[in-house]
Order: sequence, then structure tokens, then C-alpha cells
Amino acid sequence: MADHLPINLDDLLHQRRVEGERIEYKAGWNPDAIIRTLCAFANDFENLGGGYVVIGQDCDANGQPQFPPVGLAEEQLDKIQQELLATCQLIQPPYFPALSIERVAGRALMVLQAPGGMNRPYKAPASVTAKHKTWCYYIRRYSSTVEAKGDTERELLSLTASVPFDDRYAQQASVADLSKPLMLEYLREVGSALAEDAGNLSVEALGRQMNVAGGPAESPWPKNIGLLFFNETPERFFPYTRIEVVWFPEGAGGDRFDEKIFSGPLARMTREALGYIQRNYLHETVIKHPDRAEATRVWNFPYAAIEEALVNAVYHRAYEEREPIEVRISRDELVVLSVPGPDRSIRLADFAAGQAVSRRYRNRRIGEFLKELELTEGRSTGVPKILKAMAANGSPAPQFETDDDRLTCVVRLPVHPLAEMPVTEQVTPEVTQQVTQQVTQQVMPLLQVLAGEMSRSDLMMAMALRDRVNFSSLYLMPALEAGLIEMTLPDKPRSSKQRYRLTLLGERCLQASGEGKR
Repeated sequence: MADHLPINLDDLLHQRRVEGERIEYKAGWNPDAIIRTLCAFANDFENLGGGYVVIGQDCDANGQPQFPPVGLAEEQLDKIQQELLATCQLIQPPYFPALSIERVAGRALMVLQAPGGMNRPYKAPASVTAKHKTWCYYIRRYSSTVEAKGDTERELLSLTASVPFDDRYAQQASVADLSKPLMLEYLREVGSALAEDAGNLSVEALGRQMNVAGGPAESPWPKNIGLLFFNETPERFFPYTRIEVVWFPEGAGGDRFDEKIFSGPLARMTREALGYIQRNYLHETVIKHPDRAEATRVWNFPYAAIEEALVNAVYHRAYEEREPIEVRISRDELVVLSVPGPDRSIRLADFAAGQAVSRRYRNRRIGEFLKELELTEGRSTGVPKILKAMAANGSPAPQFETDDDRLTCVVRLPVHPLAEMPVTEQVTPEVTQQVTQQVTQQVMPLLQVLAGEMSRSDLMMAMALRDRVNFSSLYLMPALEAGLIEMTLPDKPRSSKQRYRLTLLGERCLQASGEGKR
């Protein structure tokens, strides 16, 4: 029986969260081309996380899917599945993708999810039907499947049984260590159809469908990626899996500092750390000019640059190392430090210049989940986004540093020279009057559209926003924490029936701004 995809089908078909090079469209059943592509995804030469083959979906000359799809005839589906099983048995060592039957515009598609294999390198016959078969190694080059030859073949062979840490089995844990509520929460957030059936599945069955658990039926194990995202305390299995935010009121060389530690599932930990930094350490300075109406507005540190730097650290950190991610903030700079440094395929000069493009990714699955949660965009976009965000704010250029042994990665974001630094001597969860005014101004667009009781999606629609992460970190959470709005179901913060309404304080803020009570 076919399973549901653990990601949103519409996003997959439109290449919104999965890069085009990880998707192959086939208008019909073509065993020779499909087995070669499955072999290439299994080899996962660049550690991107494998890919997807969509059968029944035609595309144009540029590789873009066309809608409505051509689809597969219903009477063909069983036959194709039988032939696919026999065809995949020809891959050496044996490799079988997960299969899902989906329907778009009333037409049937067969989607094959082909994650990076645990036993690479894999090889497949050049022709399935040839009497005397020739087996070859295949890899992905951009959006094409090609045979690995020469140096490329030798490099692939050097990866024998080399599986990235996040995709390995965690034999020190059990499948029971995976949290079903966290997995359900993730599936609902990314809009996966699997969320509808997940409640009836065991933790093991759900983990296997999401590819965060595996192994033999008699002895299943969770994967490291499963424990990092779907366990409440991943630090039990991977010590120092946390983000430490440290404020130095007297500078990095001073004797005083304030520290806040964030731990828990990777996505939650990252979002909470970003929200905390944004609420307590980011400040916009407005400079008025006597000769023109428009004022100059600058941030001490642009949020987009901090977000990219911190998410990149979470993405590329070595979780087998006992070192936390550190965010060190002073009046002069914000520094993100993580372990280890960039891959050795990146030249030091290119890294320092912000032109680093890695040939192989350290954590293929972490990147996959972060992209689904819209915390990162894709390959090699982090450094360019940091550069653009700093330039757009008028800030000095960021600095990217590592050492000769690539033991650490350091991203330095200098403070804007015109920015004021209003951070108090002791930053506490109870915001000061100054911070409250700042937060109120920041979330005023939310207060202005909030009428009666409204859901998260209603608020985002009213504000013409689409990014759930930015909406939550920029508006919803600051307004809740400042006491300007409240939940209708405070004991069930993640309920699908959750609504938000103004508090008395929120009403007063609206009145003070001239909006009045509604």
C-alpha cells in the first residue's frame, strides 16, 4: 500500500521548498531512465538528501512542470508498481524508494521519495531489459542524471558506507524516544497530507514514513535527525546541543556578562533564540534631517543577517562535538560562533570574502527539515543573504573567519555606526518601559487588524503576510509577551482552534495611537 508524502505535495511540484535538481519529472513509466535517477539519488553525491521522481507529471523544455499533469491511467498503477519493485531489485546493493499515489486535478501521479542511501555507492544497469547488463554508478549533476566516471567515480567510491551524521541510526536510543506530538506538529505546519493519517499510526510506523526511523522490523532505531527534531531533550543524546546567547555590557573583555541558554528540538530552539535576540537586542534608530522630510532609519544589527548566520550555524554544526553554538553580543558587534569550520573544499580566501560554496553538505537531513519549516532557503544562500542584509541596512561588511585547521566558524556582524544601543545593564524577561514602547510600535500593524477573536491564518491574511516564521517572531510572539494580545485557549497554545484577541493594555495602546476602541 502506498504511503503519504511527509511534505506538502503542491510545494514539491512547484519546487518551492525542494530544489529543482532534487526533482525528476517523468510523463510516463520509463524503467531505464527512472532506475538510473533512483540510483543517483541513492548515491547522494553532494549530501543534499536524495530526491523525488514524479511519474505522470510532464514538464516543458526548461524542466518546469506543466499543469494539469498528463497523469497515469488508473489501470496502469498496479502494473507499474510491480515492475518498479522488480526494477529496483536490480540496483546493487538493493535500494527501494518510498512510493506515494497522489492525485492532482483528478489525475493520478506516482511519487517516489528517494532519500540518500545508507550503503553507497550504488550502481544500476544502463539498460533494464538488456540480456547482458552493464552496471554503472550514477550521480546528479544539477538537474540531470549522469554516469560517474574518472575522478568523480573514484570520489564516489571513497564515500563507501559514509553516511552523514544526522542520517545515521542512533543505536543508543529507541524509537520510543521519538515524540509523536512533535512529529504531528511538524506535519501540520508543513501542510503534509500524512498529518491526516498520522494519528492512527504507531510511532515506529510514522517514523519510518518520515524517514526518521529505520532498521530491521525486529530491532528498529531512530535516526539522529529524528532525535534532533522530534525529542523534547535532544541534549540527552547529543551533549551541548544548545544555543548560548551572551551579552557583554562592558565589551567582550569585560568581567560582566548575562547569559541565556536555549535547548530543545532544533527548530524550536532556533526560533526561541532568534525571538529573544530580536526582542532584547535589536533597536531601530531614527535620524531626522532638517533639509528633507524623510528620516534615516537604521538597525544596530539587521534581523535578516542574524537569522541567516544563526540558522546556518544550526544547519552546519557537527552534533557529535560537545560544543554549543554561541551568540556573543556587545555594543560593537554580534558574533555567531559554531564548531567546526567550513568544509575543506572551500578555500580560506573565498570564505573570508563571503564567496564560500560548499561541494558537499555536512548535514543533509537537517537542511531538508529547515527548508520545509522555512527557516532556510536552500543551497549556498546564507552568506549572500547576510551580505545583502548588512548592505541594505548600511552596516559595515560582515566578517567570516575560521582557522587553518577548520575547527571553528565565526561570523561577525559589526554594529551600524549611527545606531544607538539602548540595551539595559541587566536584560530580563520583564521588559522596561523603553522596550515596551519599542515593541508596541513594532506590533502596531497586528493590533490595528485584530478585530474580535482571530486565528493566526486570519491575522496573516489581514496583514498580507505569507511567512509564518517571520509573522510569529516579528509580531505574534512580541505582542503576546508584552501583554498586548492574549490567547483564547491559553492552556492549549498549539490548538487548531486557537484564537487571539486584544487585552485591555492593547486597547489602550490603540487609543493612544489614535485608532480608538473598536
